[in-house]
Amino acid sequence: MSEEVPALQTHGLSKAFGALQVARDIDFRLERGARQALIGPNGAGKTTFLNLVTGVITPDRGRIELAAGEVTGIAQAERVKRGLVRTFQINTLCRGLSVLENVSLAVRERLTLGAKFFRPAGVHGEVNDAASAVLEQVALTEDAHKLVRELPYGRQRLVEIAVALALSPKVLLLDEPAAGVPSAESGIIIELIERLPAEIAVLIIEHDMDLVFRLARRITVLVAGSILCEGTPEEIAADATVRQVYLGERHP
Repeated sequence: MSEEVPALQTHGLSKAFGALQVARDIDFRLERGARQALIGPNGAGKTTFLNLVTGVITPDRGRIELAAGEVTGIAQAERVKRGLVRTFQINTLCRGLSVLENVSLAVRERLTLGAKFFRPAGVHGEVNDAASAVLEQVALTEDAHKLVRELPYGRQRLVEIAVALALSPKVLLLDEPAAGVPSAESGIIIELIERLPAEIAVLIIEHDMDLVFRLARRITVLVAGSILCEGTPEEIAADATVRQVYLGERHP
């Protein structure tokens, strides 16, 4: 029986900015339906890796594949249409619009309505219904008509994930989803990630090791632009080299 094609993989992905090598022959694999984390110390190249995968920057060499198709040379927007969606460390929401309007904008983009209609987000029936369904999925229905800036920061991060889900991702890259969220509110982020549809492959880039070890079923450790090791949470926690360069003794 042939091996199942992963949701996302890279082959020999490399990038340098002048003399600074920020990605070194990265061979990475994210299985369909995965719950995987990418961790590493500051400067390890995690954000660079995301930027390469999503098309923000172009690799010097290497290949990126989404499902069975290569996406190395295509634009960011086309990668999103093919199901590769990310969030950011600092949310990029329209804070002066309502929660429903923010999610509706993403639905309109997915349905390619953005260039065809110049109307306030949410007035088109199909868009409104789809956006409302996403808000129900992430338990934000009660906040639908509130302005984003009126929400606590933890709930703003929920809205950002809702926007990502409105784009119908096959691969969802969560860049530090709990960044800036007070510890009292981080539980709602964790609960939402735990409820994400099983068919979506999720890669979490995160410094919060409690969140990583709770959510990830597999962990990849990146150091100096290279993959140091990969394994289950138990294997990573027990790896002496990982503990030395990143985890310390917090997870014996």
